[in-house]
Amino acid sequence: MAPFGGSGMKRLQPRWIAPGAVALLTALMPIPQAGASTDAITSSTREDPITTMTKWSEVGLSEGGLSEVGPTDWAYQALNTLITSRGCSTGFANRTFNGARSLGRFEAAALLNACLDQVSGVTDDLRRLMAEFAKELAVLKGRVDGLEAKAGVLEAESFSPTTKLSARATLVVGGNTYSGSAINRSTGVVNTTTGVVNNVGQGSRSLPDAITFNYDVQLNLDTSFSGSDLLSLILRSGNYNTLSNAFGGSGPTSLSTLETAFQEPAGGNVLGIYKLYYQTPLGSGITITLGARVGQEDLLAYWPSAYPNSAVLDVFTMGGSPVAYNYNRGAGAGLWWQHNAWSISAGYVAAHGSDGSPAAGGIGTASAGSSGSIQLAYHQEQWGLGLLYSAVQNGVAPYGTTNLLQNGLNGTTANLTQAFGLNGTWQPAQSSWIPSISAGWGLNTTTYSQPVAAGTPLASQSWSVGLQWLDAFGKGNSAGMAVGQAPWAISQTGGPNRNDTNWMWEWWTKIQITDGISVTPALFYLWRPLGAETPSGTNFNQLGALIKTEFHF
Repeated sequence: MAPFGGSGMKRLQPRWIAPGAVALLTALMPIPQAGASTDAITSSTREDPITTMTKWSEVGLSEGGLSEVGPTDWAYQALNTLITSRGCSTGFANRTFNGARSLGRFEAAALLNACLDQVSGVTDDLRRLMAEFAKELAVLKGRVDGLEAKAGVLEAESFSPTTKLSARATLVVGGNTYSGSAINRSTGVVNTTTGVVNNVGQGSRSLPDAITFNYDVQLNLDTSFSGSDLLSLILRSGNYNTLSNAFGGSGPTSLSTLETAFQEPAGGNVLGIYKLYYQTPLGSGITITLGARVGQEDLLAYWPSAYPNSAVLDVFTMGGSPVAYNYNRGAGAGLWWQHNAWSISAGYVAAHGSDGSPAAGGIGTASAGSSGSIQLAYHQEQWGLGLLYSAVQNGVAPYGTTNLLQNGLNGTTANLTQAFGLNGTWQPAQSSWIPSISAGWGLNTTTYSQPVAAGTPLASQSWSVGLQWLDAFGKGNSAGMAVGQAPWAISQTGGPNRNDTNWMWEWWTKIQITDGISVTPALFYLWRPLGAETPSGTNFNQLGALIKTEFHF
């Protein structure tokens, strides 16, 4: 159940802050020589600021009779500070603002305008500069309202010159239905071979089949102090009760957990800090990430899947290898190195890293609930491959596993799982009837610190394939489907293996109503989701239907 934010399945390229004015980027128009009419500006070919400024230097605009802005003037000094602090493109031959000569007013206005596209907040000095050169900027841009709109966007998107807020609110209405001979219709439960879950009793599990209406809200505050670093704070709230809502992981299995399903441990409708981490480049292609609440996915330079992370089931967002790509979240740190198309990532996350008792948590302890991962990846514009190894302690098994595997990996007996994931993706250069294809396979082996009961999983595997069609049934829409098997035990202790096989499917269509609103009808089907807990000679299946409405703002 990962947070939103990005393209593909999980946004794991370095996510630097885009300045607030990036959405308003427009190239400057050439300035006419003295005596030329402003009408000529509106029909001129647009050029980048550097090229335009070079032409101005050639025609000598600063000597065209306009009042000059000298090095001792407040506007000159304020403009100099703005350019040097923001690294704006000046258009001079050496691309620096050397303060060696006076500027014409149009020249100064052009420099200011170039900087407006590279700042993320409005300061008092910037307001004063914009007022001082309002007429020149109006000529450059053709109208004053464009300047006002730019200032308005900067103010609307920024709490400060360094921070931006984005948000997503997701509403889901839907339900689940169950079928199969393993169901006890008189008591409304499904019989199982083992297990006591949700206080239902030995050998049975509940069947939450009521229609529900739930929400998930995420607030992202992204701050950059240097323009290349990132301080990410994600606040999150939801009301998916894990004890009574099938979309939240309750019921016969957790395989029906939705990607958007979330609830704070303190309960529903509680807003909490979901993530807090800092990321910055160190040079030579190396980036470091560390945080008190950081996700495994935030420590990887590349995510080898084009299947969207906001589709339907949580298990299909894990690239076919949910134990290796386990989304463990807690105290952690990581490094990645990128060179051309290659990347190497290494990271460590301790789910219980905030607990000071070694018996209950800490960092580097047997009770840390940790996962350590190393990834080697190679990607081009349309395709990519990734190989991931994760060492996973007990208590970290994700939602996307069978009950048998969850009981083993999350049991009280200390264990360590060596998890491998091999994943790849390909997408067409343009949207068409040919979909993007994302596939992955996982293999896991588990060792225990002491003898365990017969039937405990020793090895497991998983796989999935996801397809996505962009611009399906209309521009901006999309559609997709996925099929696979959640991690199931292929080797168990104490004799013949119990059959832990399962299958999963999902289908969805995302309809873009406006830029910020989308509606997604979806279906999913789980065949034999109980795996080894399915009583011999019986069958059990689950069908889910939902409508998801997302608001981005």
